[in-house]
Amino acid sequence: MTLYDELASLPLTVVDYDLSTRRRPTSSDFTRVTTVFALRGPEETGRGEDVTYDEAEHDALAEEGATIDFPTPGEYTLDEFSGRLDAVDLFPAGDPEGEAARHYRRWGLESAALDLALRQADANLGSVLDRSYDPVRFVVSTRLGDPPTPDRVERFLDADPTHEFKLDPTPEWTPELVETLADTGAVRILDLKGQYEGTEVDGVADPELYGLLLEAFPDAVIEDPAVTDETRPLFDGEEGRVSWDVPITDVASVEALPFEPDWLNVKPSRFGTVRDLLDTIEYCLENDVRPYGGGQFELDVGREHLHAFASLFYPDAPNDVAPSGYNDPDPGPELPTSPLQPPADPEGLGWE
Repeated sequence: MTLYDELASLPLTVVDYDLSTRRRPTSSDFTRVTTVFALRGPEETGRGEDVTYDEAEHDALAEEGATIDFPTPGEYTLDEFSGRLDAVDLFPAGDPEGEAARHYRRWGLESAALDLALRQADANLGSVLDRSYDPVRFVVSTRLGDPPTPDRVERFLDADPTHEFKLDPTPEWTPELVETLADTGAVRILDLKGQYEGTEVDGVADPELYGLLLEAFPDAVIEDPAVTDETRPLFDGEEGRVSWDVPITDVASVEALPFEPDWLNVKPSRFGTVRDLLDTIEYCLENDVRPYGGGQFELDVGREHLHAFASLFYPDAPNDVAPSGYNDPDPGPELPTSPLQPPADPEGLGWE
């Protein structure tokens, strides 16, 4: 029986739903907007978070959400509910700007349904899958400003010398900056963002930068390089350090990678459905692929869900799932430290 099979037959009763918008400024110089779906049963409520990036999509959903041809109130299994969503247009105001948004919104609803089904069964994800909740190691993901400096990394290390980091190198990184960051011994992941297309954070295929990073950070995981005729030779013998994020949406996408992966960044929202997420996690477990959790600037319950999956499946990995306060422009002094301790008695898909 697969992981998804363990959940597919969970019953859930849906009475109605509502949605609410969240907004919060971030350290990456933009205001994050998300939408929380609340699926209501006779007594319990399940919640999920839509992490679509376009603010206008959330504003439109707030105005047009009541017009979604949503599965009618009634009794379902989790698998039946998911199947009904295949025919639902979750963007009543028009097609989203990017196709990834369809997965993000679908995950908002699917995770809410899973949360509701677990709560109505008086269970949590770990109890149904017979897995334990373990402390979650996390890294701090941060950008270094324009022009880039090590200041933000140094401030975090001053507050807690045990911090580890996921950083986004850019062509503006100088050899001196690279040396300073490497000397911290705290950089675990370098996200080259070479798999993004048409976004404000698209990385460039820069062989000189790639070579500099590979040499200066010999133990760091290299995420999402752009694979070109010029950059591919740099990874000969280094394939085991490469991780993938943006392309990963299901098992087929893993099997289509340029070479067999050793690492994967698992962001639940990229998968859209509970089935595709769990099938991919199971693929990792069966094929010695090392997953780690990734986030999307979640503002609400979605961050808890990242912690729950990481706790159950990859607690010791360099998880990019730091609590939301780490994404604030000026993080406070009393932030939780790694590892995050699991709750004594979690409910549903939650982590409270």
